[in-house]
Amino acid sequence: MSDATTAPVPAVPADAVPPRRVRVALLFGGRSGEHAISASTAAGVLRAIDRDRYDVVPVGITRAGRWVVAADDPARWQITDGRLPEVTADSGAEVLLSLTQGERTLRTLEPGQVPAVLGEVDVVFPLLHGPFGEDGTVQGLLELADVHYVGAGVLASAVGMDKHFMKLVLAGQGLAVGPYTVIRPGDWARDRQACLEAVEPLGLPLFVKPARAGSSLGITRVDDLADLEAAVEAAREHDPKVIVEAGIDGREIECAVLGGRAGAGPRASLPGEIVVDHGSHAFYDFEAKYLDEAHVDLRCPAELPQHVIDEIREVAVRTFEAVGAEGLSRVDVFVTPDERVIVNEINTMPGFTPFSMYPRMWEASGVTYPELVDELIQLALERPTGLR
Repeated sequence: MSDATTAPVPAVPADAVPPRRVRVALLFGGRSGEHAISASTAAGVLRAIDRDRYDVVPVGITRAGRWVVAADDPARWQITDGRLPEVTADSGAEVLLSLTQGERTLRTLEPGQVPAVLGEVDVVFPLLHGPFGEDGTVQGLLELADVHYVGAGVLASAVGMDKHFMKLVLAGQGLAVGPYTVIRPGDWARDRQACLEAVEPLGLPLFVKPARAGSSLGITRVDDLADLEAAVEAAREHDPKVIVEAGIDGREIECAVLGGRAGAGPRASLPGEIVVDHGSHAFYDFEAKYLDEAHVDLRCPAELPQHVIDEIREVAVRTFEAVGAEGLSRVDVFVTPDERVIVNEINTMPGFTPFSMYPRMWEASGVTYPELVDELIQLALERPTGLR
């Protein structure tokens, strides 16, 4: 019998092994009044994200703050026929995030069972709006976990969420803001009448808002001072701290800002304008934004002279940089009849459904929704964790 030899197994070229896909945890829901809007935003991202490049782990946060494995089903989380989606405790197993530096591991916890490893994540995309999500709290948690995440850091998120301190920072950087006053919870409890009287010099109309809320929740337009106290109480249902702003004669214009890559600064989109049928809505309120699109006209780019468009884009970037934002923000301004640009606010996690103004403004500027999702994730991966 002749000697037999085993043929060598050919080596597999290193480049023949497909690279591991980047693992992205989409974080949505949350404890704020904007829970359903956050879920709707997640539906849009779930549809748009490139599954060939990214391994997606949807993680919902219930109204009580429990993190759970959520359905990877966009239809489950979108707003349909007025139905507002909600993450509930029975949506899936509870999720735990390791806070050990460099570990970046998610685990699931079932009652009576040993925690199971869900896997390591490369980046978190926090699609959270309002307090306990957009205000720096979750960003601080992700910093402690040493995990990359999309969007503004702790300080910028906190400043962007609190309209009072936001205006202080913007004015301190030389940006024009409108007249306003703040009603703190202690002042309202001690001398309600003095608070109401302090508002009167602002004139009419007034806009009474929760200081730390979004999606137009709790906002009332006041055209008669007799209605002011009720408007403050309505705002206090969402936040004990209330801001009262003078009405500004001007067009409401929005501009999207996208954080630049390493070595490049942020850039601004073409501006957009929201035109509301005032026969149906006094202003662009929650219902007009999310439940009654038939009476809202979204125009992008806004019909403005080129020099005004240029100024709006410049102001938007200056606002972004003033609060130290990263990744994405939407800057809302007023353009007065004499073409002054006055900053209303910055939103560090703007509405992000495919129909929201932020992605629509970028669409008009040449960046598609899937491209926008991809760039935001790449920006987050490039950015170092910790102090920077």
